Amino acid sequence: MKRVTVLMGGWSAEREVSLASGTNCAAALKEAGYAVETLDARQDLVAFIQELRGQKPDVVFNALHGRCGEDGNIQGVLNLLKIPYTHSGLMASAVAMDKPVAKKLFAQAGLRVPEGKLLSRKELLKGDPLARPYVVKPFNEGSSVGVTIIREGDNARPFDGIDWPFGDLVLVEKFIPGRELTVGVMGDKPMAVTELCPKSGFYDYTNKYTGGLTEHLIPAPLPADVYAECQRMALVAHQVLGCRGVSRSDFRYDDTKGGGIGEIYILETNTQPGMADLSLVPEQARHLGISYPQLVSWMVEHAACDA
Repeated sequence: MKRVTVLMGGWSAEREVSLASGTNCAAALKEAGYAVETLDARQDLVAFIQELRGQKPDVVFNALHGRCGEDGNIQGVLNLLKIPYTHSGLMASAVAMDKPVAKKLFAQAGLRVPEGKLLSRKELLKGDPLARPYVVKPFNEGSSVGVTIIREGDNARPFDGIDWPFGDLVLVEKFIPGRELTVGVMGDKPMAVTELCPKSGFYDYTNKYTGGLTEHLIPAPLPADVYAECQRMALVAHQVLGCRGVSRSDFRYDDTKGGGIGEIYILETNTQPGMADLSLVPEQARHLGISYPQLVSWMVEHAACDA
């Protein structure tokens, strides 16, 4: 029987989401017949390594989210320990988490990305760097943590009344009107396209993780050519970044101008998609006839190590 340690929790801004993902994954892996233990990742690296080695896993299921969990750091530790792990390796994880770098790779691959700039907070406070509306976000966080939309007519400046523990560099992007779409990739195949329809505001952290606040339309009600193009772009992004296992890419589809099929913009690729109750990849898997235990089992059986 294969021994699996599920890494969860950690100390990023997405700790609570990771705990939910890890709890679900551990239960499903047990149901699938694996010998499962969980480990709340510690910031004390020596203690973390000792505890992980004590569990003697054959595979690590990485259910960590955010910094240190999906930015290449924990992947580097697991490489050194020569323990196979789920999801992407060190380089793909690091590049995907650095949004400006990932955007450059997407653009070089012919994918449409929003106009944007990487600025210091001081530079941003000097005045609008782009015509409003524009989006302000951390350049290396996930789950829409810290994302703010600065709209025409807003009196507030960026950071007014906002807790910003995300460092000095800020990614500013042109706001793309239209529809919010997301596509999972499993191995070398795109999954489904989901349209996300928040009942108010935009698809921020609260709307993502609070039940009843966002409607998930799967399959997304799109023209067939738009649906296929979203799937193609997600697979290209997965391949360009060098991802493995499962990833999920987020898009904005601007169909507000009338005429034609509109424009599809890739926003980012998540190398460690959430696996909690409201998460999108498990939902897409169910749509394709893949149960949750089957999904996590596939991820374990396709685990690898860069070492």
